[in-house]
Amino acid sequence: MTEKTTNARYLRPGRIVRLLRFDAIVSFLVRRGFDVWGARVLSVRGRKSGEPRKTPVNLLTIDGVQYLVAPRGHTQWVRNLRAAGEGELSVGKRVERFTAEELPDEVKPPILRAYLKRWAFEVGAFFDGVNAKSTDAELLAAGPSHPIFRVTTAV
Repeated sequence: MTEKTTNARYLRPGRIVRLLRFDAIVSFLVRRGFDVWGARVLSVRGRKSGEPRKTPVNLLTIDGVQYLVAPRGHTQWVRNLRAAGEGELSVGKRVERFTAEELPDEVKPPILRAYLKRWAFEVGAFFDGVNAKSTDAELLAAGPSHPIFRVTTAV
């Protein structure tokens, strides 16, 4: 998929989140091998710099298929992953290389529902009132604001 620029939703971390450095804390723990509720450190090549960029993400697995969901919208990691098409997910010293396929909006509702069921306590505020009990139509309407990638790891 090409980079989406028109009406691309992106919610920056709030002041308190930036001050508390929540992402940095989660990254620190995950890099040391702690499983923080399914979190991984995503490493993807920067689309402009070419340098590896790292951020914590929640890896969702449904029926053996893995997904990365962007609760804050069209973030830098989303834009970088679109450009690179591949990356690495790590917990401690375990690193898995993967390829990513961005999903079309019409297949997102069940994935968003599962994601919100698991992580609503952490990311629910970024979904404008949509939650795991929302209708398929409401989840479908939220889809364009939340990119989702199917993750295929190399074996």
